Amino acid sequence: MKDVCVVVGAGLAGATAARILAESGERVFVIERLNHIAGHAYDEFDENGMLIHKYGPHIFHTNEKKVFDFVSKFTSWHYYQHRVLSYVDGMLVPFPINRDTINSLFGVNISTSEVEDFLKEEVKNSNFNNPPKNFEDMVISQVGRRLYEKFFKNYTIKQWSRDPKELSADVAKRIPTRSNRDDRYFSDKYQGLPKFGYTKMVERMLEHPKIFLVTNCDYSEIKDEFKAKLTVYTGELDKFFGESIGKLEYRSLDLIFETLEEKQHQQAAVINYPNDYDWTRITEFKIMTGQKSDKTVLCYEYPKDEGEPYYIVMSEENMQKREKYMKEVEKLEKSGEYIFVGRLAEYKYYNMDQVILASMEKISNWLKR
Repeated sequence: MKDVCVVVGAGLAGATAARILAESGERVFVIERLNHIAGHAYDEFDENGMLIHKYGPHIFHTNEKKVFDFVSKFTSWHYYQHRVLSYVDGMLVPFPINRDTINSLFGVNISTSEVEDFLKEEVKNSNFNNPPKNFEDMVISQVGRRLYEKFFKNYTIKQWSRDPKELSADVAKRIPTRSNRDDRYFSDKYQGLPKFGYTKMVERMLEHPKIFLVTNCDYSEIKDEFKAKLTVYTGELDKFFGESIGKLEYRSLDLIFETLEEKQHQQAAVINYPNDYDWTRITEFKIMTGQKSDKTVLCYEYPKDEGEPYYIVMSEENMQKREKYMKEVEKLEKSGEYIFVGRLAEYKYYNMDQVILASMEKISNWLKR
């Protein structure tokens, strides 16, 4: 298999890499551990014809025209702009925090021009380490302790099962807040969902005569059987190296789906529950997809330690291990025979568009070599 490029993983990073390599004339062999393509963006129609995101909600958003143009070759769009509500103090309020959030929670009536001053005053009246040493300090330095405790503290404990002081300040480098009444979760120029789903979009990305796909196959069990011209790796970073520097932590989710005989159940596609109940959020997919039906599907998210790896855990210990692993990655990438790309392979938080962009750029640079 010396003249073949191997792509490990058929998620967005892998599918992007495979397509660009194939279009440049390379033969590509895609190996996927799961029994389906599209990674954690995988979606499918249930028995009632409702399009469900099997690994939780995925909303595409980007300011990168070249990324939007690239994926638009494989899908048309349902132009949806995401809105999230948060259940705090028995009320549903807009999140990210905006003028309406502040007025509802604190019984004030500030104007949009007063929001920044309000937040500065909240920060001024709060105690925290400055410069920030951890997640808690970083959030308080931006919105103050009262809003931190209402929206972030307990949500973070549920999500990561640890004290927010144990998480890196980088997790909260920029907490999105709005000084106006804009209640959109993202403000990117291009937003939406693939009209027929992410799975169909990725399927079209992988439809090329030079791409060969195998699912239900664990690369770690067969990697010693061949030497590829190039290996694009998108799986877990520590797993590639046999956990030689130590095991990295990942957080998983228990996703519980419920079908209701209702046209619409929630006021928004996603409602966060930072303080009440054991779940972190409930998603109602049809609000995002725009499907019409007399039924609706809800998805409850319960974070857990073990299972399918969804999120990296940005603790000091994990970040130190990551640094050592990435030195090994650097050596392999310098050889021109390996590329590591994606959330798991780089142990790095990426949005979907950032994953696609990183894959586009890394493959483009390799082809130039």
